[in-house]
Amino acid sequence: MAVKPGPQPRRNRSWINVIGIGEEGIKGLTPVARAALDQAVAVFGGERHLKMLGRQDRPLLTWPKPFSIPAAKMRQYKPGPVAVLATGDPFHFGVGAALSRTFKPEELAVFPGVSAFSMAAARMGWSLEDVSCISLHGRPISNLSSIIAPGQKILALGVGDTSQKVADLLTKYGFGPSVITALSRMGGEGEEVLRHEAHHWPTWDIHELTTLAIECQTLDRDRPRSRVPGVADSYFEHDGQITKRDVRAVTLSRLAPSAGELLWDVGAGCGSVAIEWMRAAPRTRAIAIEKDQSRLGMILRNAEALGTPGLEITSGAAPEVLRSLEAPDAIFIGGGLSNVGVLERCWQALKPGGRLVANAVTLEAEFRMMEFAAREEVVLTRLQMASARPLGNRWTWRPALPITQMCAEKLA
Repeated sequence: MAVKPGPQPRRNRSWINVIGIGEEGIKGLTPVARAALDQAVAVFGGERHLKMLGRQDRPLLTWPKPFSIPAAKMRQYKPGPVAVLATGDPFHFGVGAALSRTFKPEELAVFPGVSAFSMAAARMGWSLEDVSCISLHGRPISNLSSIIAPGQKILALGVGDTSQKVADLLTKYGFGPSVITALSRMGGEGEEVLRHEAHHWPTWDIHELTTLAIECQTLDRDRPRSRVPGVADSYFEHDGQITKRDVRAVTLSRLAPSAGELLWDVGAGCGSVAIEWMRAAPRTRAIAIEKDQSRLGMILRNAEALGTPGLEITSGAAPEVLRSLEAPDAIFIGGGLSNVGVLERCWQALKPGGRLVANAVTLEAEFRMMEFAAREEVVLTRLQMASARPLGNRWTWRPALPITQMCAEKLA
C-alpha cells in the first residue's frame, strides 16, 4: 500500500545548524551532524568548542561576553549555512533557548548530543525520571535550596567553584552529610570523578565545566523542604507581619499557581505568599510590593533562604506603585486593602482569567470587600483558627483573629 508523503521537515528552510558536541570533540558527532558542521560557512560557539576544530579556512566566532546572541553578525552569513556549537543537548539549559527567542523555529536545524545530565545519570546508575535536574551555571546557588530534601537526588550543572558553594549551602541548611560526586570532562580522555560529603568537602582543583551528582542526606529532620504550601512560620524572618501558615496554605490554594504565571503580592510583609507561590509551580514569577523599607531586606533574605532568588521586590505604596508593573495572572492583597483605590487598581490590572485573593482582619478592609462584592461576583470565606495552649495544668483553645477572605476570578 502506498503511503502518502507527509509535510516536509522545516530543516529544508533552515540556515542555522545547532550542533551538540561533547568532550570527545568532532569525532563524537553523528555523520549527519558532522556533515552539517562541514557545510557551514561560519561557526559560532564558545572558545572551548571552537578549539576542538583546530585551524580552519572559515570564520570561527566566539560568543560575546557577557553572553548574548549576536543576531546581526549571524545574519551577515545568511543564507549560510551557519553552525552553532553547543555543549551536549542545546535545549537542555543550553544555548538553544536563547537562539529560539531570537530566530524563527524554521531557521534552526538542531542536532543534539548527549546531555551532561544523561551522561552523569549513566555514571551514577540513576534513572533520570527520579532525579531533579538544575543548572547553577550563571545562576544563583540559592536556587538549589528549593529542591533539596531528604533522599532527593539532584544533578546540577556548574563550573569549577560551584562544588564548594553547593557544599557550603547544603551544610548551612542541615544537609552536610549529603554526598557530592563531581563529574568532569565526561566522555573525554581526561574524565575525572571526585566524591565526598558536603560538610567535609575539600579544596579540589576542579575542571571549569562540572556536573554535580548530589545525594541529599540530613540529620536535621526539623527542616522539611516540601513544596506544598504551608511552610512553617519559623522558616521566615518576620516582624509579625506574616500571613500565618494555615491561612497561607488556604490562600495559595485559592491563588492556584500554575507554571509560568506572574503574581503580585501587594503589601507583602516578609514575602511569604510570593515565595510560596514561586515554590509551588515551575517557572512561576512574583513581584513583592512593600512600602515599609525595613522589610525589603527581610523579603530578600527569605527569598534566598527558601530558594526563590528570582523574586522581584518593588518598594512603594499601592496603588501608585502598581501602575508601572507587568500585568499579573494572580494578585494577593495582604496589606493596604483599606486604602482607597488599591482593590480597584488591582482588578483593573489583572489579566482575563486571573484570580484575586484578599485577606482582611479589620472592619475597614471588610468594608472595601463589601463595596467590591456589590459590583463583581466574589466568594467570601471566614477563616477562624485556634491553637491548643496550656491553661494552668490543663489545655484550652486560643483563637487567632478571624480572617475574612475574598476570592474573585476575572472572566473578561
